[in-house]
Amino acid sequence: MATLQKIRNRGRILIATVGLALFAFIAEEFVRSLTYTQTESRQRVGKIYGEKINVQDFNALVEEYTDVVKYTQGANTLSDDQLSMFRDQVWQTLVSDKIMQHECEQLGLTVTDAEMQDIINNGRNPILAQTPFRTQQGVFDVNALKQFLNQYNELMGNPNTASELKEQAQQLYNYWKFIEKIIRRQVLNDKYQTLLNSLMVSNPVSAQAGFDARNNEADIYMAALPFSSVKDDDVKVEDSDIKAKYEELKEMFRVNEETRDIKYIDINVTASDADKANLQKEMEGYAQALAEGADAAKTVREAASLVAYSVLPVSAKALPHDIAEQLDSMSAGTQVGPFVHDHDNTINIVRLIGKVSLPDSVEFRQIAAPGNDMAAIEKTADSIMAALAAGADFDTIAKKYDQPATKTWLTSSQYEGQAIDENNRKFLGTLTTAAVGSYNKVVFDGQGVIIAQVTDRRNIIDKYDVAVIKRSMDFSKDTYNKAFNDFSSFLAGNAKAEDIEANAAQAGYTVQTRNNMSSTEHKVVNIRSTRETLRWIFNEDTKVGEVSPLYECGDNDHLLVVMLTGIHKKGYLPWDDEQIRSYLTSEVMKDKKAALLTEKMQGAKSVADVAKMEGAVSDTVRHITFSSNAFISKVGSSEPALSGSVSKAKKGDFKSGIKGKAAIYAYQVLDQKKLDAKYDQKQEEQKLQQTIARSLGNFQNELLQKADISDNRYIFY
Repeated sequence: MATLQKIRNRGRILIATVGLALFAFIAEEFVRSLTYTQTESRQRVGKIYGEKINVQDFNALVEEYTDVVKYTQGANTLSDDQLSMFRDQVWQTLVSDKIMQHECEQLGLTVTDAEMQDIINNGRNPILAQTPFRTQQGVFDVNALKQFLNQYNELMGNPNTASELKEQAQQLYNYWKFIEKIIRRQVLNDKYQTLLNSLMVSNPVSAQAGFDARNNEADIYMAALPFSSVKDDDVKVEDSDIKAKYEELKEMFRVNEETRDIKYIDINVTASDADKANLQKEMEGYAQALAEGADAAKTVREAASLVAYSVLPVSAKALPHDIAEQLDSMSAGTQVGPFVHDHDNTINIVRLIGKVSLPDSVEFRQIAAPGNDMAAIEKTADSIMAALAAGADFDTIAKKYDQPATKTWLTSSQYEGQAIDENNRKFLGTLTTAAVGSYNKVVFDGQGVIIAQVTDRRNIIDKYDVAVIKRSMDFSKDTYNKAFNDFSSFLAGNAKAEDIEANAAQAGYTVQTRNNMSSTEHKVVNIRSTRETLRWIFNEDTKVGEVSPLYECGDNDHLLVVMLTGIHKKGYLPWDDEQIRSYLTSEVMKDKKAALLTEKMQGAKSVADVAKMEGAVSDTVRHITFSSNAFISKVGSSEPALSGSVSKAKKGDFKSGIKGKAAIYAYQVLDQKKLDAKYDQKQEEQKLQQTIARSLGNFQNELLQKADISDNRYIFY
């Protein structure tokens, strides 16, 4: 009993303790769940139809695409700009695929494996001709594909297969699977489009109307009262007018992604006068060294020139345009510079060492002399040279050593501008200077011997042995530090956006505006390396009126600060947005001016009456048809309303009060005629069907709005 009483007495404490423990457990699970949710959210690159797109999944798609690009182009690496472009392409394709899948699932449209196999077997899809599985005539060869797929399975399943061979097979297999995916996507899209097109059909009535719209012409004499003839001050625009016009035109202002407005100060740090003077002095030293006969290659290298010295004479097209222009007026042994070129912000020295006439293109064939060591190789090479000198056939000797000796064209563009070692210098130098038909022995230091014959030479041009020292007029560290410190000091004293705007000009800075900026842009105001700035601009915690940190960006030559001035959420832009309001005000003013001018024109009985009115213009306009908008040169505008009105009028009719885009019109029909064209109902219905198909092609825009797409790629890239 005593124990039971103790439990009763301590029951409340026990319950509280258990309750706290239970709460701690629940709280722990809640925190764990919240942490997972936050982590998952941070890994979300976007959302389509409510489906969250994980960044790893998106990266896998990008990698798949870039691997295909590298495979087809023979590239090992891609630039940052290329990667940005490919990510955009992959995202756009992903969005398009998700939309199409969403629509087709509801309609029951699919592409079966059997359909795919049939497409591959008949081989007529144009995409198949882009694969390596082709005949010599360029036609897709399904047997070659099947043979590869069988070999692929054998290679990948064989542990003795060389890793390099496996890698090559895997690349080709991945490329084929990518092609399959493209074809499947294309066929599904075609099915959807065909179904959509079949919902709208042409008919004889519409076909006849379309024919008449093109072939019934009218000439008119018209008079117009341009809107510009009414002063803006004579028209009063109220907010209620603007709001009403906004509701009328609201769909024009729908946007599918959030945009933001910014103001910013961008400082592009450039070389100071002191920096330029120091570089000038340094360049004068190099100029003196070249003039005194210093080794050209060594001097150019020590000067860190943007144009490397070539051990072979080069054509003018291999040199920067400004340098090539200097060579036209120079003779061998002369020198110009240092001189400044403003267009690329450089200071330059050019010394022309020599000029020769050489072929731009050379055709040659070769035999690599075999042997176990250089002594044996040279002995074989001498034997080949002796046999050729005695009249032996080049192809016969090549076959003897199991070599094709195929004739190959070599052009200057294939080697100019490339790093050339001593062995390549020997080989290229021999080919470009050898006579047609001659046999030439080229010994590569420790690497072998080539017997080369030049079989043709074309396009003899001037080539130059030239030393070029081109240096950018870059800013010094001191110059950059001064610009940074000065700007930092200004921002420290002007922490608020309004202070920055008020005092920037006095401090020598310019505040610029960029409206409707999208997070899908890869550069802020077209400056490189501004990813962090972009993240700040579109961060959900960044509020209108806030000022960003000072960013060092560009090619380490820009200082940037940004002020957020506006946020436009996805959906309809507000009527009082500065640009929207300006546009709506202009439209309302046109409407009110049109009303005044229409009233002014009401009493007119003829075109002549209107032509006498103040501000009126008149003209004869010919060849007006319903299918094309009449262009009225006197007001500088195309006027579809005028074309529509004229197409319904009869010869001799007088019409007035026609509201156009730039004026109110009155006109009289002078003449009507039909063009000498034969009506073909079948052909007209086909044209009409094509027009319908083009119009229906805009369905993607409608589906985009329904897909509720969010794009957070700016957070990751």
